[in-house]
Amino acid sequence: MPQYYEDKPKGGACAGVKEDLGACLLQSDCVLKEGKSPLQCLKEGNCKALKYSFFECKRSMLDTRSRFRGRKGY
Repeated sequence: MPQYYEDKPKGGACAGVKEDLGACLLQSDCVLKEGKSPLQCLKEGNCKALKYSFFECKRSMLDTRSRFRGRKGY
């Protein structure tokens, strides 16, 4: 579940999505019950929606059309 902030988290354009992705991975059963690293759980396919949102946010920073449309994500 995404978290909403009164002021944006510091650390770049996609910091909010990145923080939510990290929280999702740390709270997943893969990390908590199986004891795997968050990177392994991400490669296995946990938190797919946030992973895709983070990818789209990073990609929109390179897209020249984003100058007119604005960045995607939050």
